[in-house]
Amino acid sequence: MRLRLRQLCLVADKLEPVVEDLKAVFGLDVCFRDPGVGKFGLHNALLAVGPTFIEIVAPVQENTTAGRYLQKRGGDGGYMVIHDTDDLDGWAVHLSESDIRIAAALEHGDYRGLQLHPGDTGGALLEINTTKGGNQLDDAYGPAGPDWQSHVRQERVQGIAAAELQSADPERLARRWAEVLRRPCSEVPGGFEVTLDHGCLRFVQARDGRGEGLGGLDIQVHDVRAVREQARARDLPVSDDTVVIGGMRFYLVSP
Repeated sequence: MRLRLRQLCLVADKLEPVVEDLKAVFGLDVCFRDPGVGKFGLHNALLAVGPTFIEIVAPVQENTTAGRYLQKRGGDGGYMVIHDTDDLDGWAVHLSESDIRIAAALEHGDYRGLQLHPGDTGGALLEINTTKGGNQLDDAYGPAGPDWQSHVRQERVQGIAAAELQSADPERLARRWAEVLRRPCSEVPGGFEVTLDHGCLRFVQARDGRGEGLGGLDIQVHDVRAVREQARARDLPVSDDTVVIGGMRFYLVSP
């Protein structure tokens, strides 16, 4: 069963400042705003990063799950790690046999998704989804809207290569995700890695005082100089290989 790292979701107290920072620094465009997230007390925006996506959600009412997560982790940051597959039914059988609870079953048109209970996975909210007609990376992808391809801007960036999850025990978390996702886990410099059919997951020691969660991502950059200049112009934390936006570390890597 194919499994690709397709989308990373950030949670923010205020939506538009994070959206504008991402657009300005990485030269991205919003491809979709999903009115359906309103039922969860949220509003959102998705930005196309090549054939992968960054989503930002923010609460619009009190006492939402996302709002409680913001408080738990001390502000804006990573929220969800989202994969797509060609066999969601096969994954549903595996998850049931493994006693992994489904926190939410999602369905809209040609898109279906399973959000896994974080108590059974740890790390971050994990989703596996499928879209009819979405076999190739440039085909349909339900969460990104009907015409996401027209919003791809690759002058500065090419795509998302990896998600970084942090934990007090990264080996334990890595091996748990490897078990859930049925992919090998290997030790790498600085942590552990689970390799997918597209992209990978990296597990590192939590050192920022924010506890376990999605802390960073590798973004493939064509024009590092432009990215750094725009980040500095917006008074964002920036170093040679890292920019921080919305509480997330964006590691600037070669395509």
